[in-house]
Amino acid sequence: MPEGMDPLGTRSQFVDVQTLATWQEMLGEEGQQSSQDLSDSLLSQQSFPSPFPFRPDINRKIVLFTGDVALLGCTAITNTSNELLTDKNPVSSRIHHLAGPELRDELVKLKGCRTGEAKLTKGFNLAARFIIHTVGPKYKAKYRTAAESSLYSCYRNILQLASEQSMASVGLCVVSTAKRGYPLEDATHIAFRTVRRFLEKHGSSMEAVVFAVSDAEEPVYKKLLPLYYPRSDQEERACLPLIPANIGNSEGEPVVPERRIRIAEKPGSLENDYEEDNLDSDLGQVGNHAFARMEGDVDKQRKLILQGHMSEAAVQKQHQRNYNRWLCRARAEDLSDIAALKALYQTGVDMWGRTVMVVVGRNIPVTLIDIEKVLLYFIHVMDHITVKEYVMVYFHTLTGEHNHLDSDFLKNLYDIVDAKFKKNLKAFYFVHPTFRSKVSTWFFTTFSVSGVKEKVRYLDSLQQLFTCIKPEQIDIPPFVLEHDARVNGPCLSSGL
Repeated sequence: MPEGMDPLGTRSQFVDVQTLATWQEMLGEEGQQSSQDLSDSLLSQQSFPSPFPFRPDINRKIVLFTGDVALLGCTAITNTSNELLTDKNPVSSRIHHLAGPELRDELVKLKGCRTGEAKLTKGFNLAARFIIHTVGPKYKAKYRTAAESSLYSCYRNILQLASEQSMASVGLCVVSTAKRGYPLEDATHIAFRTVRRFLEKHGSSMEAVVFAVSDAEEPVYKKLLPLYYPRSDQEERACLPLIPANIGNSEGEPVVPERRIRIAEKPGSLENDYEEDNLDSDLGQVGNHAFARMEGDVDKQRKLILQGHMSEAAVQKQHQRNYNRWLCRARAEDLSDIAALKALYQTGVDMWGRTVMVVVGRNIPVTLIDIEKVLLYFIHVMDHITVKEYVMVYFHTLTGEHNHLDSDFLKNLYDIVDAKFKKNLKAFYFVHPTFRSKVSTWFFTTFSVSGVKEKVRYLDSLQQLFTCIKPEQIDIPPFVLEHDARVNGPCLSSGL
């Protein structure tokens, strides 16, 4: 039977998946992935393996289809809906229109669907035999971790259900509608890595996964697909620096701190540590970790400048090359264990529209983690943030001695990072400081680094913080909220 024809010979509106070009085949149509944003020196220095290597066998199962998911002749297509399975978003409305009224009657029998779950119905009048219904999360910046986990569950449960039913092909729509507020690019990263990991581990019997997108969604999908499904060794190398730091665990699942780690140097004594920190221990500690070796390189450069052997411009160029090497390595390394600590994350914006970055001191178990990976993670997360103005909020709340990064590490961090980090940092809010931490910060910003001291603001309460950042724009750890309420009383501005 000719393609696109029904048994009676009339042209069908449905799409035969086998007629669509696979992602691997699209390479010939589009040419190699552009790497204009990467310098030749950066590419030549890369020797780190990608967490998503070139796999033509997987790429031949991936299809990017710009059009209506309801038209796909897959074994199953997906429907994104609400908890009652009554949502009237464009995708769902189109599926209902083509499937017919029987679908609505069938959904009533399912009695709803929880966020992150997947439920199966027949396809009725669709070309697809089945419809897999799922409910994406509502997105709020302060509950970002929960939203990421829920969205992962949507895609994972869809694929798991398809595998259990021995489905050969699945058509995936964008599982979180615009009115649920999930940022498209963030959602796409989760979709791609979840599908990739599933196909690697459990996808031997699955022949095709079709990403069905609208015209508006297509540019984002085309931009990010090569990161997770590179179509050549060259594309793999070019995309390696663009892969996010937090790529989830071996299944692609976001690593949630509460599930992975419970760390205390002296269990049950964190609050005592907070009050009884030793002032001397933070001043002038000698770096015992890998960064101590870099201090000599910086000092050597300064000496050469003073002696007239190196110009300032040459030093800046060398510094930029050094930073690029660190950035390249940060993009390549698996930093999910550091991401799991949730010690550094992006939240909303302040009163002036500047990006807010949060550092949670209590979540940094200095004595139990690879401190070099901490630097790599900081560089990776912050590199794209610092291209424009930003502010940092540091919660010193209930930190113990085992949470404090020593001054040598901080000095090396300051020396390594790009100039934009320093230039575009507009404020550093130090929340719940102790006397000891104020003295330490004064010494460090006075004698070790320049241009930072005037940006530091000490805030004894969240009420003060909320004069600069609205409560709904910042994700505050529960223990910080509880401590502040206990010490300063209920915070009326927080709405808590």
